Amino acid sequence: MITATDDDKTRKRGIHIGVIPDGNRRYAIEKNIPIIQGHLEGARRIDEFVDWCGEYPEIKRVSIFALSTENLNRPKDEVDALWSVYRRELEKLLKDPRISERKVKVNVLGEHGLWNPEIKDIVRQLYYSTKSYSKLVLNILLAYGSKVEINAAVKEIIKKPIMRLDKALYVKEPLDLVIRTGKQHRLSNFMLYQASYAEIYFSDTMWPAFTRKEFDYIMEWYFEQQRKYGK
Repeated sequence: MITATDDDKTRKRGIHIGVIPDGNRRYAIEKNIPIIQGHLEGARRIDEFVDWCGEYPEIKRVSIFALSTENLNRPKDEVDALWSVYRRELEKLLKDPRISERKVKVNVLGEHGLWNPEIKDIVRQLYYSTKSYSKLVLNILLAYGSKVEINAAVKEIIKKPIMRLDKALYVKEPLDLVIRTGKQHRLSNFMLYQASYAEIYFSDTMWPAFTRKEFDYIMEWYFEQQRKYGK
């Protein structure tokens, strides 16, 4: 339950969670399995994570940092494998009955020009098949970087001076909670504008090993925070 310490606007629009699912490669190395297997395990965990969020009525939006613009600088064979994983996972979303049953709106956002061509048609189908849903909004950020997003937004408002910067961003709603796994304590160019007043939780767990138990603990921690928004 949302407590009395939560901001009224947050209560009205619901909680927006951002996730930096870090640690797939290190998990694979620790387990002595192929790197691609680590990414596949990570993709499965994202699928489960969205289910977990759906069981919290307070959570209305989830933004997943699936692939950064910097990730595209990795070795070509790994990047190609990543695109293959995301293509498969997006195709699964298209066929997943839970999406329509739970009224999940799916947005895939990022630098379209950097996407693998096979991704674009699937993204288009996902958008049109889920655009009328609103119970839970799932933002999947592919080939995304916050600095690029902000630069693009600035170019938009130069054309339309009356537009507010936040209305020109890929993701317009502010974040309330950011969860980063994998022992790293930084935002790594993830939704810097939207995370201005977010609570941030850094987990030592590698993303493929992240559990429902830890997620529930983090949500309990979040509900205990006194959010003052700089006041």
